[in-house]
Parts: sequence; C-alpha cells; structure tokens
Amino acid sequence: MGNYIPDTPQEQLEMLKKLGFSSYDDLYAMVPEEAKLKDLKLPEGKSEMEVSQIVSDIAGTNTIYRDIYRGAGAYKHYIPAIVKTVTSNEKFLTAYTPYQAEISQGVLQSIFEYQTQICELTGMEVSNASVYDGAVAAAEAIFMCLERKRNEVLLSADIHPDVRKVIETYCESRSVTVTTLKSNDFRVCENDLKEKLNEGTACVLVQSPNYYGVIEDVEALTAIVHEAGAKMIESVNPISLGLLKTPGEMGVDICVGEGQPLGLPLSFGGPYLGFMSCRKDMMRKLPGRIVGQTTDHDGRRCFVLTLQAREQHIRREKASSNICSNEALCAMTASVYLAAMGPDGIRKAAVASASHAHYLKERLAELGFKACTDQPFFNEFLTESPVDVKKLEKALADKGILMGLIEGDRILWCATECNGKDKIDKLVEAIKEVL
Repeated sequence: MGNYIPDTPQEQLEMLKKLGFSSYDDLYAMVPEEAKLKDLKLPEGKSEMEVSQIVSDIAGTNTIYRDIYRGAGAYKHYIPAIVKTVTSNEKFLTAYTPYQAEISQGVLQSIFEYQTQICELTGMEVSNASVYDGAVAAAEAIFMCLERKRNEVLLSADIHPDVRKVIETYCESRSVTVTTLKSNDFRVCENDLKEKLNEGTACVLVQSPNYYGVIEDVEALTAIVHEAGAKMIESVNPISLGLLKTPGEMGVDICVGEGQPLGLPLSFGGPYLGFMSCRKDMMRKLPGRIVGQTTDHDGRRCFVLTLQAREQHIRREKASSNICSNEALCAMTASVYLAAMGPDGIRKAAVASASHAHYLKERLAELGFKACTDQPFFNEFLTESPVDVKKLEKALADKGILMGLIEGDRILWCATECNGKDKIDKLVEAIKEVL
C-alpha cells in the first residue's frame, strides 16, 4: 500500500480488517494493560510563558548526581570540549540522509571516517554506518549468521538482560531458536557450550566484559565455536578495547556494542549508538549503509554509498533488516571523540577505569561488601551488601551520590576515569555513616 495513510475512521477500520484485526485494541493486544494510556487528561490551553514555567518546575524535580557509581550499559566518561564544539556546528546538525553522493560528500566522509575508526578500535575489517543502539546491533548480528540449516542461537547467560530481551523479540519474529548457556561463576561454562553446539547452531553471542563486569575467555570460546562450524559474536564495551585484546585479535566473526561511552552523554537514556564490525567475508550481510572511498573522473578522493542493494533501496519483503537511519550525528560524535582521544587517550581512559574500579572494590571490601566472584573484571563488579540496599541507595542519593545498580539484594558497582581515588574515599566515608 506504499505510503498510504487512512484518514477517516471507516478507512482505518478497513485497514485494520485487511491486517486481520477487528479493532485497535485487537491490534495492540500484546501490549500490557498497565502500559496503555487510557486518557490523555490534557489541561486547558496555556500561554507560552505559563508552559515555560510549568516545564521549568517539572525539570526542577530532577536529581543531578555529583558522583555516579552505576554502569550496567550506560557510563559516565569525561567528554573533551572539542567534541561538542565540532558536532554543534549547524552543518552537521542538519545533515540528512546521503542518498545523492554528489551533493553529500561531507556527511559521507564523516561516516567513512567513523567506519574506519570502529575497524581500528575493534581490530575487524569492515564496519557499517551505525545502528540504533547496542541491543539492536546484537540482534542484527545474529541475523547475519542465520542459514537455511543453521537456525539456532546460543546466548551467554551473563549478557545484559535488556539486550537479551531485544534479541528474543527479534528471533521470535523469525522463528529462531534461542538457547541460554549455563554460567560457571559468572562466565560461560565451556563444557555446556560444547554440549549445546550442534549442526543447527548458527552463532554464539558472548558479552565481554559481561553484564557483571567479568572478562570472558573469548579466545578459547571462539575456538570451540569455530570447531563446530558456527559463528562467534562478541559484544564489547568500546573503552575496554584500549586495554584488552580486540575481537579481531581473538578470531571473532562479528563485533557489536553500545557506542554511548564514545563521547555521548548519559542523556536520560538516549539517543545512543550501536556499532557493528565484522570480517571481510561477511561484509555483504552487514545491515544499513556502508560508505566506500573512491576517486572521481579527475582522480580526486571522494566517497560513495557502496553495496547499494540494501534495506532502503529494495522492496521491503526482500530486506533482511529494517535499519535505514544512519545515526549520522551520534556516529560523528563517536568519531570526533575517538579522534580527540587517540589510541593513547583511549588506553588511558581504560586503564583509569579499571584501576579506579579495583580500588573501589578494595575499599568496599573493608566495609563488608563482599565480591560475588574473584574472576578478572574491567570496571564493574558485583557485591553483596551488609546493609539494606534500598536504605543505602536513598542515603547516598541524599548526598548527591548515585550508587551501583541494585540486583536483588546485591549491588553492581562501576567506576570510570571520572571516579578518582579522592571521590571513592568520600563515597566510603558516606557509606560508613549509613553503616
């Protein structure tokens, strides 16, 4: 039906019937009742000044934390001032989809540079023009691995729970079997992996550092997966690659991750940035756009959209993905951040994050916060708590400190380069008051 939009109630009802639904309630039957808005309860119209005052009052209820010790997928890193200065330029803010290469050289070059940097960071050969977030990148990577006789996915038990939900939602629509591997002390159980790998396994997805901060033995896991003829997908924290072996060095087939740590502020949860990179032999399966470098008629360097038969250029029923937007501004932000930091800067941020997290773990242990595992970790770790976690969270929040994420009666702590020794010592003193 193309871009046809039904206007009248009768036309809308006819459209619903063609889709196999009798009403809008039927269409949204899968949405939980508590999530549905029954009544907008819109107030009477107000002037611009009144609206501004109301919104300011609402904004005033926000809590601005002085110190943050929570990660779990979104991290507070220092962002050099040059990042905002460059990306705030109106030429970049208004750049639109680069359909016509001859008039889109600027945005195409920015995407090409971003792809190049992601490849250098991950040690892989090819990257695309970015996707919506890390969870979508993981789900799209799985679809890249599916084959007619291989339609099963194995997931680490210790990947981010939100990423797991997105993957399961994607796979349900394609009737892809999703199986969770056993966890052995917060790491993938190698024996269980060997038992569950079979001729129908398309790929295995492992997050390292995983949701609990533990560093997986990706190299050993990749060897096991490849021996079974399946593909290996690693989800990574991009900052950790300044310190740890890259996915490329460990033989991984596809690398994905959440790009928020690369110069994007927390921003109440978005917009964020998913990155993907892979080996060259899987290039044609990458979703979204890929920008290539070439020369024009006069031999000058220029940029084009390569592998054009992609989602936005073909009929929807033939598309393997629904990725269309290129997240150009978020990708450029990551690109400027990486350029400003350089390899040495990324390494320093990674070392500082790991060092601060290990110091935090030691200081918390002095207060009775026992670590749940002794496995190697990057900048996050899980502890038990000697005090009620909700009480502790509120007490620290009153002091402008956002503690780690509550996981049942345990706490998932995090530190970055922004959590120096002096700040950690102040956190410890604040916790002592509660104890």
